[in-house]
Amino acid sequence: MGYKTYTCPVARRCGGCEWLAVPYPIQLRRKGEQVRELLGDMAEQDGATIEDVRGMDEPVAYRHKAATPFAPGKGGRLRCGFYAAGSHRIVACESCLAEDPRAREVLNAVARVAGELHIPAYAEDQGTGVLRHAVVRCGHATPDLMLVLVTNGRALPRERALVEALRASCPGLTTIVQNVNVRRTNAILGRECRTLWGPGHMHDELLGCTFEIGPTSFYQTNPVQTEVLYRLALEGAGLAAGMRALDAYCGTGTIGICAAAQTPGLEVVGVEQVGGAVSCARRNAAANGVEGRCRFVRSDATDHLVRAAAEGRRCDAVLMDPPRAGSTPEFLSAVAAMGPERVAYVSCNIVTQARDLHVLREAGYRLERVSPVDMFPHTKHVECVCVLSRTAEGHRP
Repeated sequence: MGYKTYTCPVARRCGGCEWLAVPYPIQLRRKGEQVRELLGDMAEQDGATIEDVRGMDEPVAYRHKAATPFAPGKGGRLRCGFYAAGSHRIVACESCLAEDPRAREVLNAVARVAGELHIPAYAEDQGTGVLRHAVVRCGHATPDLMLVLVTNGRALPRERALVEALRASCPGLTTIVQNVNVRRTNAILGRECRTLWGPGHMHDELLGCTFEIGPTSFYQTNPVQTEVLYRLALEGAGLAAGMRALDAYCGTGTIGICAAAQTPGLEVVGVEQVGGAVSCARRNAAANGVEGRCRFVRSDATDHLVRAAAEGRRCDAVLMDPPRAGSTPEFLSAVAAMGPERVAYVSCNIVTQARDLHVLREAGYRLERVSPVDMFPHTKHVECVCVLSRTAEGHRP
């Protein structure tokens, strides 16, 4: 049928883009089938529409965050690239079809420069060495480029020479940060950060709003499709002046701040349990001129909503974007008790989303719209925005 396909010299060994050889229209069709299999019965019962998967015009260079592990190589060199599928064996990679091209250039430069300066890579089996990972974030609407060097302890040999060499090799860099991770874990980042050069953070834009992104901030990897996702959620929430919206699992406040910026007179309360993210959300609200209408609370989302519901607080709409594990029955029951007319549920895991939708429907909500979005082309993953509205009686008919 003339479908365009993409090739990569390390695709078979890397395993990151498991559907790379599948024509993109067929990828989208398969993802739509996944959604219909999980949510189709509910949608049919409620008379909801399951829309076609929203794909990308050109599904390449979409990842604006990239990372590499390091391991000792021959002659003091550092090996870098991707872990082979199902292993910790590193597959070298000069460039990646899915990433912003700036990212892999910086990651490979780190390995080269560190080897020249005799800064040892982390040896996973022994727990020795210095450089564990490097992470790069690239601005989409800005030229910002942030490099995070993850080290096995605070000591960073030849730190000044390393920073100067990286700046010379990668003139596009706007900041370099050290992250300390001494745990024997698969998690890339630790809790401690130290700025080596530049402001220690970067900025990007979504839906006309500017956001600060720190070295450990959660920020969507595919900004083009993030805007698609957010537009669907904000449209589905039916926001208007004078309403009060709850932004649960809000991270650095991106969805709630976009909502407030687009809807004058809207009040937003964001809830997030990570203290650094809450501080960042408050700065983001101020930077976008909505700090008077956006309030951010540091709390576990379930604890906050259960308490708010017990106190008789109400809201008009809920925006929720939980982690892959989904939400909790207690949270969802508290949402129903607060009585919002509409709930816009953004999910990166349609399995846990389907589970949670059952709870909301039993609590008096009707599924109205299902909008899948392809955030990660060439993989099996699909994200989904589900919009629910409260039934007139507040319970299932």
